[in-house]
Amino acid sequence: MTVHPSLQTSIDAWTQSIEAISELASELVGGEWNRATECPGWSVRDVISHVIGSECEALGDPRPIHSLPRDLYHVRSEAGRYTEVQVDVRRHHTGPEMTSELEYTIIRRSRQLRNEKRDPGHELSHPVLGDMTLETFLKVRAFDVWVHEQDLRRALGKPGNLATDAAVISRDVLLGMLPKVVAHDAQAPKKSAVVFDVHGPVEFLRTVRVDEEGQGSVDRSPSLGPVVTFTLDWETYFRLACGRTRARRVADKVKIEGDEELAGRILANFSVTP
Repeated sequence: MTVHPSLQTSIDAWTQSIEAISELASELVGGEWNRATECPGWSVRDVISHVIGSECEALGDPRPIHSLPRDLYHVRSEAGRYTEVQVDVRRHHTGPEMTSELEYTIIRRSRQLRNEKRDPGHELSHPVLGDMTLETFLKVRAFDVWVHEQDLRRALGKPGNLATDAAVISRDVLLGMLPKVVAHDAQAPKKSAVVFDVHGPVEFLRTVRVDEEGQGSVDRSPSLGPVVTFTLDWETYFRLACGRTRARRVADKVKIEGDEELAGRILANFSVTP
C-alpha cells in the first residue's frame, strides 16, 4: 500500500519548503540567527525552532517540560503560549545544534510521511487547530512551513519560491478563511460581493459573496457590481493574511475601489493565522 494520491501533493510541497528552510539554515552565520523576522516577536532562530517543534509534535515526540518567561509581549493567548514553548526552549541553542536538530527532524518526518498508510479522511485532533482530517492537517503543515520559509527569506534578503506547490496550497488555505473575514468579521452587507484581484507569481481572481442570510462563500466568477474590489500582488496578499504586515504599511500596494469603510473593516480583520 502506498501513500494516498490526495496526500502526496501536500507531502511533496512540504518537502520542498522544509528542505529550502534547511538550506537557508545551513548558510546562516553569526548574528543572522538573531535577525528579526516579520513573524511577531520571532527571530530567524525562533522561526526555525517553531518548524522543528511542530514537526517533532507531528512525529508524536513528548513536548518539552519548560516554563515560559513572563515578559514575552507577543504571547497573548493560550494558543500562543502552547506554540511558544517549542520556541523558547531552543533560544540558547547554538547554530550547529539548531541545524543538526532540523536535519535530523526532517529525516525522521520524511520517513514517517513516506510510510503514511492512513486514509485521507482519518480524523486527528490538534491542541491549537482543533479537529481535522489527515488530508487537511498535511495541507496546513505545507502551508505553515511555506509561510515560515518566506519569513526567513524576507529576513535574510533571499527571495524565492513564491509560486511553488506549497504556495498554491497556501493560497487555497487562506482563501478558505476569506468568507468569514468578509461576511462575519467585517460584516459586509447581505446580498453583496467583494472581489480580490491578485497578480504576481500566483495569480487569481476570487469573489466573496454574502447571501441573504449573511453567510459568505467564495468562487471564481467575477461580479458585475462588487461593493469593494481589492487589487494587490500575491506577496502583499499573504503577508496581510498571515499577519506579517499591516494595511497602512502597504497602502501603496493595495488598490481599493468601492466602499472604503467596508474595505477598511475587511483589512482590519484580514489576518487569519493564529
